Amino acid sequence: MAVVNNSVYVSGERVASPDSLAATYELLREGDRMAWIALDDPDEHEVHSLGEAFDLHELLVEDMLTGHQRPKLERYDGVVFAVLATTSGVDAEGELILGEVHVVLGPGFAITIRRAQSPDLEVTRTRLEGDRDLLALGPSSVLYVVADQVVDDHSRVVEALDNDIDDVEDDLFAGRESAERIYGLSRRVMQLQRATRPLPGIFEALARRPDEYGVPQGLREYLRDVDDHAIHVVDRAETLRSLLDNALNVNLAHVGQAQNETSLAQNDQMKKISSWAAIFFAPSLVASIYGMNFRYMPVIIESRWGFLMSLVIMVAGGGVLYAIFKWNKWL
Repeated sequence: MAVVNNSVYVSGERVASPDSLAATYELLREGDRMAWIALDDPDEHEVHSLGEAFDLHELLVEDMLTGHQRPKLERYDGVVFAVLATTSGVDAEGELILGEVHVVLGPGFAITIRRAQSPDLEVTRTRLEGDRDLLALGPSSVLYVVADQVVDDHSRVVEALDNDIDDVEDDLFAGRESAERIYGLSRRVMQLQRATRPLPGIFEALARRPDEYGVPQGLREYLRDVDDHAIHVVDRAETLRSLLDNALNVNLAHVGQAQNETSLAQNDQMKKISSWAAIFFAPSLVASIYGMNFRYMPVIIESRWGFLMSLVIMVAGGGVLYAIFKWNKWL
């Protein structure tokens, strides 16, 4: 069974914990009661059972069956449907663990469908039941505590990402390669942004048009508080994205500088090799010319000092080239 917990409340106090959906429907027929039905990854039969029991719109039932939706807030014939994206740490591949929670609110009932590892709705339920006055405000109080928990989870992910970015910045200043880690963190931040950007719009709609969404007066300030926290999370995610962009630019600059230094060093080595090759080429040229075995050659000096003069020309030519290259700092 996908049913995690069913609870029936009267005036903010739990009066029953039915062990099946059918028992919950039976208790609600007595009137003046509110049920919170929590399910994890329900099957089609269970969702259609909820649709028939609470006369839900067929499009709403279809949405309840569909996972991987973007955060949104909709109304179907007086029933409010909210989708909240969740985040809960990082998996073994370094990706954010994403999920979603569907919240369906109607007269006398609240349905939560969790398609994620978080939030822990039992903890959320315990928190709500600990505030009888808040619970007495009706089904909208369930949306508030679930949304508040989801936003708090996002805040913890932001804190973890912030710490990771601090480590990356330390690596950059230490001259260590960080491109792969920066790209990984950038992907997580983008995943977080996709999950959180729509949240302020959802809570703003609830706070500004409470009557349209059936939000009682006593709950409006709570929703504004959640809205403020959601805006803070979105702003911090934007800041983290900017920090990572700057870190990537710095890393690329370091890589480019290292490549330039390597290129300059290689150029210096090539200059030295070329210079020495030219120096040794000068005497080789003289020796090769005068070493040719031809009887009649121009500019032949028949002198006992010819060999010595050739050596002098070789050494002088090499010396002149050495001086030139040294002057130009090639050697």
